[in-house]
Amino acid sequence: MNPLLVAIFESLILIPLIGFVLSLLIPKIEEGVISWIAYLTVGLHMIVTWLFLVLWVIEGQPVLELIEYTLYDTANYVFNIAFYFDIVTAIFLFLGSFLSFLVTVYSRWYLHRESGYKRFFNTILFFYIGYNLVILSGNFETLFIGWEIFGICSFLLIGYYRDRFLPVKNALKIFTVFRIADMGLIVTIWLSHHLWHENITFSKLSDSDLIVSHLENHTTVGLIISLMLVLTAAVKSAQIPFTSWVPRAMEGPTPSSAIFYGSLAVHLGAFLLLRTYPFWEHQVEIVALLVVIGLTTSIIATLISRVQSSIKTQIAYSSAAQIGLIFIEIALGFHTLAFVHIIGNAFLRTYQLLVSPSVVTYLIRDQFFNFVPIEYSDKDSAFKRIKYSIYLLSIKEFNLDSFIYIILWNPMKWIGRKLNFVSEGIAGNFVTISYIVGVLWLLIAKDLIPNAVYDYFPAIFAFIGLLLLLRSFTERKSAKLSWALVVVNHLWIALAISFYPEVDVIEVVIYLSGVIFTGIMGYACLDRLTALEQRIDWNDYQGHVYEHPFLALVFLIACLGLMGFPITPTFLGVDLMFTHIHTDQVDLAIILAIDFILIGLSLVRMYSRIFLGPHVKDYHSIPYKSS
Repeated sequence: MNPLLVAIFESLILIPLIGFVLSLLIPKIEEGVISWIAYLTVGLHMIVTWLFLVLWVIEGQPVLELIEYTLYDTANYVFNIAFYFDIVTAIFLFLGSFLSFLVTVYSRWYLHRESGYKRFFNTILFFYIGYNLVILSGNFETLFIGWEIFGICSFLLIGYYRDRFLPVKNALKIFTVFRIADMGLIVTIWLSHHLWHENITFSKLSDSDLIVSHLENHTTVGLIISLMLVLTAAVKSAQIPFTSWVPRAMEGPTPSSAIFYGSLAVHLGAFLLLRTYPFWEHQVEIVALLVVIGLTTSIIATLISRVQSSIKTQIAYSSAAQIGLIFIEIALGFHTLAFVHIIGNAFLRTYQLLVSPSVVTYLIRDQFFNFVPIEYSDKDSAFKRIKYSIYLLSIKEFNLDSFIYIILWNPMKWIGRKLNFVSEGIAGNFVTISYIVGVLWLLIAKDLIPNAVYDYFPAIFAFIGLLLLLRSFTERKSAKLSWALVVVNHLWIALAISFYPEVDVIEVVIYLSGVIFTGIMGYACLDRLTALEQRIDWNDYQGHVYEHPFLALVFLIACLGLMGFPITPTFLGVDLMFTHIHTDQVDLAIILAIDFILIGLSLVRMYSRIFLGPHVKDYHSIPYKSS
């Protein structure tokens, strides 16, 4: 392997990270310095990328694989930070470097004198770190780190105008959908450990003989992994039934809409399918499912886009429709066509979104001079009735939002409301007594319990933790109670997994170390805010970031650490906990997967309601809820 090629490859990972750290150190009033750091970071990365691609082609397009760091290594488990480069990576790296530079240049003038100027560029550079981690990743664990960065950057950019109701509400709504994709990736990692009995790399995943030999003996596990990959890709690329999140994402500034939901982030589902194609290409059910999803999305998204009054919403649905066709091309093996389609769609949507403000201005003027009303005829024919029915469905966006709420969130809210009788005193007494009993069973009475009963203990304790989390999810009065229940849920997960004899104490310590530290930090923030404001009534958005920006930042960091974001050992601990669940313990896996979704939702909802949105005090300006 050419040492120069390897050195340049490693710099592709370091350049965005260095730029992001530098951007954090600049005062927010220094607009010019902030924008120039972003220019130099993304511009230098683009130049190095193009130089690397030229050398890579000259060298004969070798497949590169680097294992940079080993975070945790035992006889049964290895967590590597690995990187991988092939033609798929080359396409997305070229696309990302050029479009990110283009949007960064555009953003300097578009956001001039915005109060969140520094915050925007900090988030864009952080997003760029996540993007490069995803496309350069050499295994699922590394990919998941970048995937998590993408999720939180989406939330921050959509909610950029954090003093308004709709941006914050839609940012929270989209984060809830993205947690489904995160859950799908976590389940994929869990089952992959059991299928391969190792930390599988993408280079090994391209070995067809290895895949066939494993899938012959583990057909069901292979099918579930493929279904989770399809779910993850469908959510991230806004395919049916998750298409409705894309127009909600347009609440952010136009440059972030262009780079996220026009070009790069929305195509990551296609990237995931291309990266894992050797694994599922011979599973006919998965290929057929992708074709159905892609075709359905293309038809429905096209119909919806044609009746939208907002130009950004039209572009969003049009992009989702094209990605549906890209899914079909990938499923049928037309990868060269898919590459061309991805590049064309990304460039077109970026251009359309960046010029959309000018287009709106032109169309507003044009309609006064050239408007011609449509003459209706034959209104009562069967064809017209069908047409009007489709029109109404398209106006209502085929009720996709309602479908997601009915299927996923409403049942959880209903269960949580049934637990509203659990007050702080009841919760504290129950948790303390039952947890002590659980620990005593684990330490003392382990040999006295029949194995047939003992095997149910992990699922029972995990389910108790899930009930506490559901109570936290629907809590509206006491922020401290909601926060404490999330922390306690982590303790119950650790207790549930500890019933497995192969679990090492150090693994539980790794998991809980981040939980306890960030749990105390977040609780201290809430306690301090309560002392300053006397009362935190978070039935609605409070907007305390106006007067307490530092508290808001520290609390956000605490939320990220508690949900397993890769800034604390909890991120590694979550992966360790899932690794010990056996493939025949589907109930426990489902409970922990729901836990993983709800922890993020509870924490981000708490942060949004307490610190974002219109300020609760009437001496601050309050924007209208509706545009």
